[in-house]
Amino acid sequence: MMSFTIDDIIKITGGQLLNGNNENNTRRITQVSIDSRTLMNPDNCIFIAIRGDRHDGHNYIEHLYNKGLRCFLISEDVAYDEYADAIFIKVESSLKALQQLAAANRKVCNYPVLAITGSNGKTIVKEWLYDVLHSQVKIIRSPKSFNSQVGVPLSVLNMNEQYDLAIIEAGISQLGEMDKLRDIINPTVGIFTNVGEAHQMNFDSKEAKIKEKLKLFKDCETIIYCKDQKDVSEEIESAFTSNRLFSWTLCADEQADLKIDCKITGDGHTIISSTYNDEQYQAEIPFVGDASVENASHCFAFAIRFGYLNSNSHREFSNLQPVAMRLEIKEGVNNCLLINDYYNSDINSLEIALQLQSGHTNNDEQRKCLILSDIEQFEYSDEQLAERLNALLSPYNISKLIIIGDKLSEQKHFFDSEAEFFDSTEDFLANFDAKDYNNYTILLKGAREFRFERIASVLQKKYHQTQLEINLNALVENLNQYRARLESGTKIMIMVKAFSYGSGTIEIARALEYQKVDYLAVAVADEGLELRKAGIETPIVVMNPEYHSYEMMIENRLEPNVYSMQVYELFMQAARRMAVRNFPIHIKIETGMYRLGFDNEEELNQLMDSICSEDTLKVVSVFSHLAASDSPQHDSFTSLQYDRFLKLSTVVQEQQADVSRHLLNSAGIERFPQYQLDMVRLGIGLYGFAQSSNVRCETVARWTSTVSQIKNVPAGETVGYGRRGTVEKDKKIAVIPVGYADGYNRRLSNGVGKVWIDGNEYPIIGNVCMDMCMIDITGSDIEQGAKVELMGEHITMERLADWVDTIPYEILTGISQRVRRVYVQE
Repeated sequence: MMSFTIDDIIKITGGQLLNGNNENNTRRITQVSIDSRTLMNPDNCIFIAIRGDRHDGHNYIEHLYNKGLRCFLISEDVAYDEYADAIFIKVESSLKALQQLAAANRKVCNYPVLAITGSNGKTIVKEWLYDVLHSQVKIIRSPKSFNSQVGVPLSVLNMNEQYDLAIIEAGISQLGEMDKLRDIINPTVGIFTNVGEAHQMNFDSKEAKIKEKLKLFKDCETIIYCKDQKDVSEEIESAFTSNRLFSWTLCADEQADLKIDCKITGDGHTIISSTYNDEQYQAEIPFVGDASVENASHCFAFAIRFGYLNSNSHREFSNLQPVAMRLEIKEGVNNCLLINDYYNSDINSLEIALQLQSGHTNNDEQRKCLILSDIEQFEYSDEQLAERLNALLSPYNISKLIIIGDKLSEQKHFFDSEAEFFDSTEDFLANFDAKDYNNYTILLKGAREFRFERIASVLQKKYHQTQLEINLNALVENLNQYRARLESGTKIMIMVKAFSYGSGTIEIARALEYQKVDYLAVAVADEGLELRKAGIETPIVVMNPEYHSYEMMIENRLEPNVYSMQVYELFMQAARRMAVRNFPIHIKIETGMYRLGFDNEEELNQLMDSICSEDTLKVVSVFSHLAASDSPQHDSFTSLQYDRFLKLSTVVQEQQADVSRHLLNSAGIERFPQYQLDMVRLGIGLYGFAQSSNVRCETVARWTSTVSQIKNVPAGETVGYGRRGTVEKDKKIAVIPVGYADGYNRRLSNGVGKVWIDGNEYPIIGNVCMDMCMIDITGSDIEQGAKVELMGEHITMERLADWVDTIPYEILTGISQRVRRVYVQE
């Protein structure tokens, strides 16, 4: 971990000390923070205030100061004299300063650094190399997929002289970025995984993207790459001398330094073998897919080239597991929330997971539980590790600490007296009682050898096998895609009504609150109440407020959509009874949707006269709804709606100038940026459905199930209710536990709908039943338990909607709440 004095930081960054003294300038800094939300221990920490497109770290200095932080690196003017005992260092660019500090930390670490780049597989290759080699060499590696202009310096700042090898991944999205990462990482060895279409929109050609990535390897002694990827190999071989290159191939007729032979075994494994310098090498991996073989072959080539392949590494190859690059967030037993991160266990990833746990514990009644295994590390003795862990956990307020593993159990005197210790996972399970876990946010953090998935199994709330997986990283990426289309001052309201378009309200709201959106919007007051009970503090608008809920709304700071004089008068009466002042309301204007809203100046003037006559209510926004923003044939009508809105909203603004105006929905943000006004409302676009090719939305929801049973149906028989599935020749069918009660539309019956299993599409046969359906898998080798994609990357939401002649909104919101929601996040 980095260790710099204030003087060191000033010299490295060329910064100016705005206050402080000689005594303070020798203060040693060992930790960097760039996110006010994740700071837990302010001692010996410096906050680097980075200004991005949507967030400015300078806005959180007062908040951090109040939390005890005293060292700040800034690039904007702040009232530093208001913080008497704080240290401020001003630089030209905070991001550049972060990168300079990381580069300086790299220079004091005199051991090999392996840099990995490419379009796909970077994180998997990094994690698998660690799994294969960590028993032989002390390795420091990038946490998760920290490979950006910010993630790389944070990774390199974790390096110190106690390791023997660093593995750092590097990713770019545009020209000019890789030079900066190379200067930070200064790698001695490089692996180029592959090249694909990711971020291609920012490059003129695939060739230009490869050349930019190869800048990372400018000073590398060895570059490892796959000869079979012609675009990559040609660029590498023209850019570097042959004595620096180490190539591998899976093709028998290709010339490479390492020819790898693959043989698939009968149990779903692949044996990879090769001969190098007259020595024969072999390893078995528990995968058969092309991508897994490619990723493993990169690891195989590195281990052979640098002499790491021995009997121990053979065993580690055979024990490789799929890399969980995202944490899973699931409902647990007894109102618990379960966060699964049990594929690796080290200090850095533990701190990241603890920060995530804190972000998902917004309910004051919910406590935090950590179940932790022995930590994989070489840096400390067992006593030092226990002492460091106890110090790390202290600011996170863990209510229930369970430690599994004989090493840490022997150091129990370093931990709080109420901590529980077990020598093994088996020991823990033998003493497990579900009644001991009630209303906790439980973080499972364990090394792979402890097989914490068995603990997850007993803690997880039991559902049937069909689930909807929600990728929170994709959701945030979609949010940022839309934010990038807005002016800097434009606020954003997120629609989380209808169970967040079927995605699950509370976890989505927590993720959005973490991203500091300006408003959330729900359909009815009960939805807003649920969010408030979960600890959500973001302002919430209720689009369809009902009379009986008005006082409850006021008690819970739920802001109504006032769309008629009747709604206004009844809400005003409730507000007077509650004796509130300046309670926020939102006024809906009718401009052509003919659904809800005020539609004339006379009534709006009457409304505003009444509101402004006393200080009970305060209008915070005025809005309308576009009827056809997604339809180019109606663009002239959209423009007409905009003009009507400007005219009517002016009536409100004339009496209250500080009112925000908002008109655009998701499609409007994409197609009419000139109409964005003060705020926009983002709905279906957040969840992965864009109206135009200008916005590259990622799929957020993946609906999956499993094969319950396989049946062979002879010719002449029928399948399902009404005998609608006719069998003209012998067929093989799979039964899937999903039906129309789960939201799987009955109109998908009899070949209309398809599912994706093991790389192929298979049609529905017979009628979809209430709780299950049947799939024609004739000619396949699909077995019971196989994973089924109902909606996702291959069976898209748009295709499902087309098959049943509806819109994606109906598909997503129609997925029953009995379908388990699983949240994944890096």
